[in-house]
Amino acid sequence: MNIVKTIAAALALSVSAVAVHAETVVKWGSRADIYSLDPNSVPSTANLAFLNHIYEGLVRYDKEFGLEPALATEWELVDDSFWRFTLREGVKFHDGAELTADDVVASFKRAADPASPLKGNMPLYEDIRKIDDYTVEIEVSTPSSLFLNDITNIFVFDADWLKNNNTEAPTDFGAGVEGYATNNTNGTGPFKLESRAPDSKTVLLANETWWDEAQHNIDRLEFIPISSAATRIAALLSGEVDVIDSAPVQDLERLEADPSIDVLTLTELRTVFLAMNRRETLPDGRPNPFNDIRVRQAVEALIDRDLINQRVMRGLARPSGSLIAPEVAGYVESLDTFEPADPEKAAALLQEAGADGLRFTYTCMNDESINEEDWCQGIANMLQRAGMQVDIDMGPRSVQSPKRSQGNTEMFNLSWANEPTLDAFSLLSQVLATKEDAYGVSNYGGWSSPELDGFVKQAAEATDPAERLKLEEEALRIAKEEVLLIPLHQQPIAWATRDNVESIDLRADNKARHWYTKMAE
Repeated sequence: MNIVKTIAAALALSVSAVAVHAETVVKWGSRADIYSLDPNSVPSTANLAFLNHIYEGLVRYDKEFGLEPALATEWELVDDSFWRFTLREGVKFHDGAELTADDVVASFKRAADPASPLKGNMPLYEDIRKIDDYTVEIEVSTPSSLFLNDITNIFVFDADWLKNNNTEAPTDFGAGVEGYATNNTNGTGPFKLESRAPDSKTVLLANETWWDEAQHNIDRLEFIPISSAATRIAALLSGEVDVIDSAPVQDLERLEADPSIDVLTLTELRTVFLAMNRRETLPDGRPNPFNDIRVRQAVEALIDRDLINQRVMRGLARPSGSLIAPEVAGYVESLDTFEPADPEKAAALLQEAGADGLRFTYTCMNDESINEEDWCQGIANMLQRAGMQVDIDMGPRSVQSPKRSQGNTEMFNLSWANEPTLDAFSLLSQVLATKEDAYGVSNYGGWSSPELDGFVKQAAEATDPAERLKLEEEALRIAKEEVLLIPLHQQPIAWATRDNVESIDLRADNKARHWYTKMAE
């Protein structure tokens, strides 16, 4: 009898121990898969936000978007030409290797490589050198403190891991260049990669040896791309996923009515644009009609931003005439204006430009910007009111993004949140500037305005923030007058979680930060 009781007690203790150590899993449903596991492969906010769970930079943003130490513990500007960083000692990569200055040097050289899509994220970078095992100096073209904001997205690799796996050169998603880092990782961050099945599931495990104090209670993070909005909602309601980072705006009322679901909404920093090819000829060899400003003005005159917001965005977007959101440094209220749609004005401009009946292809994505599939169709209908003939090319971003980055489009969409800089200089230097060296990395249309370029380069060299903002204002004014991009709106953020999610960090930059997520006990 005593033996039976002893066995029963042991079993009870065993079950209790299992319960205590039960794995805490977060199933994260997103509207699209990430592009690559290589943080240097594509300048995508969503891609970098995911990889920030695995990799880290020298500095990072705190919860109020102030800069704080990460892999560097302190920094100083030396002779107005060098940022000297002291590295955090005792940091381990996921494979157990120790972080040293050699890793930082290799990582910055990789990100700044001429073939790197991320080189535009740090236009002020000149070179980097090792001082000792825990000190590096980065040479910059100007002492502007914006450089520190820029490098929050420059992640650090293990130099030996890069070399041993023949992946010292950056990959490039848009150009179809892959490598070992495309599907494998080795960072220092709060989570480490367990497995990846593209377009199906990517699984991360908590890094138990992370140098920082964990503010989450997650053991396992499962990232599950679900492109269908209806399927994504159904997965949340059924409990197949715990959180979705892109709740369809048309379903928010339904979700809010469910007591087991919490809905979180904000207006994002991201501005969504309509853009036109500005090369000499279109991809099919025709002379490019969009190089005539009257055609670009006609396109803008046909777009009814308020109608898009009411019908497609359920009134949750912020219609905008500004190329940047009000919260972004460099915003000027006087540039945030737009006229009501005017088909008659547009028709007259097209006739004057000799572009009556203009036919072109409009490249859209069904999984990038919020409700893009619907507002693309709406814009196509609006453009047809002045006789334009619009063929919509719709598809997932995995297919459409390379077309856009390689210049194989006629009209297309893009969006920009001005991250990581949180300043208009990001849009100006990476998107609006002429493509040259570190400038214009995301200038997908091939536009060029020498006058704008002059102001952007002066802004890069300005040490006085007030002077820099004034120069940025002039550059933004030129971009607006020349219709380089047509801003549509700042899009809404809508996340939804099940009630087993106790807390989650949601900010206007719409980046997931699950190292702050806590699940109910």
